[in-house]
Amino acid sequence: MANSAQARKRARQAVNQRARNMSLRSELRTAIKRIRKAIATGDKTTAQQEFQNSVGTIDRIADKNIVHKNKAARDKSRLSAAIKSLAA
Repeated sequence: MANSAQARKRARQAVNQRARNMSLRSELRTAIKRIRKAIATGDKTTAQQEFQNSVGTIDRIADKNIVHKNKAARDKSRLSAAIKSLAA
């Protein structure tokens, strides 16, 4: 257990920050799942629309360093390629 007042405060802040990070990471995973589900249906226009709606979320979470920016870029690239490979 933390002994100094500063360490106790940092421990309290860490709990709140962890909860916030988990929530944002969950939001990211949900956004990616929504795109993958749209791709699985085979409807290119719906998949593109979901992708456009989710790109902002993915970028925002990467900007906050919840996930690495390269992971966000890799996810967007792979999802975009999967959408482009769908038949029009």
